[in-house]
Amino acid sequence: MVLRRVLLAASSNGRVESMVRTSGLARRVMSRYVAGTGVEDAASVAAALTADRFLVTLDHLGEEARNPAQASRAADSSVALLDALDRRQAAKGADLSLRLSVLGLHVDEGLARDNAARVCAAAGEFGATVTVDTESPALADRALRVHASLLEDHPSTGVAVQASLRQAEDHCRALAAGRVRLCAGTPGGPASVVHARPAGVDKSYVRCLRILMEGGGYPMVATHDRRLVEVAAALAVLNERESGSLEYQMWYGVRPPALGRQAAHGARVRVRVPYGPGWYGHLARHFAGRTGNVADLLRSLAGR
Repeated sequence: MVLRRVLLAASSNGRVESMVRTSGLARRVMSRYVAGTGVEDAASVAAALTADRFLVTLDHLGEEARNPAQASRAADSSVALLDALDRRQAAKGADLSLRLSVLGLHVDEGLARDNAARVCAAAGEFGATVTVDTESPALADRALRVHASLLEDHPSTGVAVQASLRQAEDHCRALAAGRVRLCAGTPGGPASVVHARPAGVDKSYVRCLRILMEGGGYPMVATHDRRLVEVAAALAVLNERESGSLEYQMWYGVRPPALGRQAAHGARVRVRVPYGPGWYGHLARHFAGRTGNVADLLRSLAGR
């Protein structure tokens, strides 16, 4: 718990960020878990993963838009990424994970929706899909409203549900007929809104899995936890789901044995590929999420 608090504090500390960004160690970590900072970097990594028969979702780690011009440029960047993927024959079947804060959510909800709709329309033309990231407990309700609006014209649009939220089960029931990425969620938040302890998040995750597996939609199981992967696989069997009716997701740079086994048995496995200038905060929050993430970091730095 202490390490988690330290990492969360570091994720928003400008002085610490400045020190970390200039260190050689940070560059090693970044290159392991982030596909560079630009569109071409991300497209190159995605093409390589596609060649290895993985599905991919691209996650732009951009700065929060503070005006309409910034938000529009972020949408332009997502469209440019689709074009770069298409040139590498990696666009069809790819997914773009949209952070609405980058598309103008803090400026105006309608602005973020319009920019997201533009990306959704472009994705449809390239044979790709879009998943709305709920980002944080504070933004979840607004992101879900935007997602509901996008579904009217872009019915394949997915959305993330954070199991750490106390309302996660309600969200899953409402969304069970569509594409839902179930993730643990961002650490932190008031006890009235989130489950404070990892055990509470795990129990919520399992309850949400049951709802999604029983529904008629497309669950996206985003976890590296072996126990949760095994629960998901068992629930898929119990609900007589075909292998193509769900998928498992893992972060770029991390290949848990449990997901490797699922892939070997014919399951769909998608690699979530983060890229962009906001990599520092992403990595700090990622490693704050679970002690297992820190252990994986230490192993990677040791070259194992």
